[in-house]
Amino acid sequence: MGAAGVVVSNHGGRQLDRSISSIDALPCVRDAVAGRIPVYFDSGVRHGMHIAKALALGARAVLVGRPVLMALAEGGRQRVTEMLQTLIEQLVETMKLVGAGTAEDLGGIDVRFATEVER
Repeated sequence: MGAAGVVVSNHGGRQLDRSISSIDALPCVRDAVAGRIPVYFDSGVRHGMHIAKALALGARAVLVGRPVLMALAEGGRQRVTEMLQTLIEQLVETMKLVGAGTAEDLGGIDVRFATEVER
């Protein structure tokens, strides 16, 4: 269809009873695009472990819109910087705990270690 990439998101999913969560849809989308275009993840990312899980399931990167907006409202640019640094530190810690030296190494990790991404 000519798409340069795809974002797996479930905006509005809270209003639809029994809709599939974005984290559950991610592997299906990853398989469907078969590496032809990048897959990004956006849904409930609040912790570095959520980032690790999305990367392990095939996302190239994650989007963190709501946490950025909340940090901005709370403390401006400085608080956004702190929040992003915290996410990075949590991601690095999670990677250490599962034996992943790089973000790419997460692709082979069994994601049952991670908590569910908040819906």
